[in-house]
Amino acid sequence: MLALAFFALPAAAVDKIAVVDIQRVIFTSDVAKARQKQLQAESEFVGLQAKYDSIAADVKALQKKIEAERDTMSQEQATENQKKMEYLRADYELVERKLRAEVQQLQGKIMEELQPKVQAALKELVEAEGITLLLQREAVIVADPGLDVTGKLLERLNAKTK
Repeated sequence: MLALAFFALPAAAVDKIAVVDIQRVIFTSDVAKARQKQLQAESEFVGLQAKYDSIAADVKALQKKIEAERDTMSQEQATENQKKMEYLRADYELVERKLRAEVQQLQGKIMEELQPKVQAALKELVEAEGITLLLQREAVIVADPGLDVTGKLLERLNAKTK
């Protein structure tokens, strides 16, 4: 009986448990969306995206051509087409890496800009909601959706950054 009472104490000490996904808050915030639109409007990014789309179309067209002419193609033509495909794939991967690097750089800037504001909004939310135990969403396997305060934090962050 004493052991039962002992184990009940820690649970009673925890008044309110909540779960939050800070990355989702940051990257779905109004500021992040605005920064993403800015990046997508920059001429360098637009040029990279257009090149990426163009190379993807060239790869598809060459694949169709190879498929259609496979039976009538000479060994020399097959080798030449294979070489073209390898060059196109290399170009495609290079442009893809450049685009990914641009996006990752932007994400780093957004994190750096919003992290202090998220922490301040989180502190306010914890106090206002009376949260005594806050867990990162990534660390939680199962949680009742009612425990998730991500939406509330996002609202507070958006209000702070207007």
